[in-house]
Amino acid sequence: MTEELEFLIKKDKVLKQIHDELGSPYIPKRPEGFETLCKLIIEQQVSLESAKACFKNLETNIGTIVPENILKYSVEELRTFSISKQKASYLIALSNAVIEKTLNIEKLSSLNGDEIREQLIKIKGIGNWTIDIYLMFCLNSKDIIPIGDIAVVNTIKELYNCNTKEEIIQVSEIWKPNRSMATYLLWHYYLAKRNRKPIIY
Repeated sequence: MTEELEFLIKKDKVLKQIHDELGSPYIPKRPEGFETLCKLIIEQQVSLESAKACFKNLETNIGTIVPENILKYSVEELRTFSISKQKASYLIALSNAVIEKTLNIEKLSSLNGDEIREQLIKIKGIGNWTIDIYLMFCLNSKDIIPIGDIAVVNTIKELYNCNTKEEIIQVSEIWKPNRSMATYLLWHYYLAKRNRKPIIY
């Protein structure tokens, strides 16, 4: 058991019960870089099953997911690859930011969390949820609670009998500085309750 898990199950009886019943959670890892940011844009507000199918369709049609390949297509053309109009515009905005060097993805890992958020939030279509997940999955940030994640929010509401964003944040205070691991436990519970497994692609 990791130090983060030990800390949480001592601090929080709800998380302890999840761990006792379901064991340790799956810890998602993704490579840093442009392709992962594209995946996260596609994953916004849809199921992972749907996002995976959309991404695979995009990859089949344009080849390697790099800015140069995305910029060969207009928003309308990208829509024919199962990408929504809005998300197509976001992928183009991200591609332009990389090509124009207003965003250097390779340098993000040398910055702290606040600096990374400041860089990425400037890109059309990249909000706090996308940044939170990138920090957790790619840069191993230890203390993230993705308040924009529906599964996390609904699970906290269910297990801790709270309703407002302020109450949810207050619940999460006890998990500091290991809120990312708490999030993985909450996802673990959410998926297990629905007889679902993590989707990896």
